[in-house]
Amino acid sequence: MADPKHDEGFKVVDRRLFTEEGELRKEAVEQERRDQEAAARKAPAAPQAKAAGEKRPAASTGDGKPAAVPDLPEVEPSRTFQMLVDFLTRNAAALMGGMADPRTGQAFLDLDGAREMIDMLDELREKTLGNLAKADEDLLIEVIGSLKLTYMEVSKAAAEAMAKKAAPKK
Repeated sequence: MADPKHDEGFKVVDRRLFTEEGELRKEAVEQERRDQEAAARKAPAAPQAKAAGEKRPAASTGDGKPAAVPDLPEVEPSRTFQMLVDFLTRNAAALMGGMADPRTGQAFLDLDGAREMIDMLDELREKTLGNLAKADEDLLIEVIGSLKLTYMEVSKAAAEAMAKKAAPKK
């Protein structure tokens, strides 16, 4: 026999917005109003751009070079953005010999592909200027600088190797 004290039933709550006749339910309208009022009380007085959900404008000097970005509200770092930067960085590094070809076991070198990946990161930085969190911006700058330096070293070594190969043997 079941103990009446522990009889835990459940309550069914109809959360549909419309009645069977297609009319808007009174409870749904009231709940929406309460939610909006709670959100209005909860939200502090935020700067107008942030409240409107606008992105910070990318500053440019007119000649394509980035200008100083004005002080705007701080943006939270984005894990998704960092993953995108990491993805492009790993691909660029792999194309510069950072990964062995699975068939031959030798380093795979595609300098044109690596240059395209680096250019993508440069474009990403230019297009997101002023819209990134400081941590995201710093990551992007560090990665681009490191990849460009590696690209220069690898392309110089590749040019020297080609010159040695092309030089007549004595």
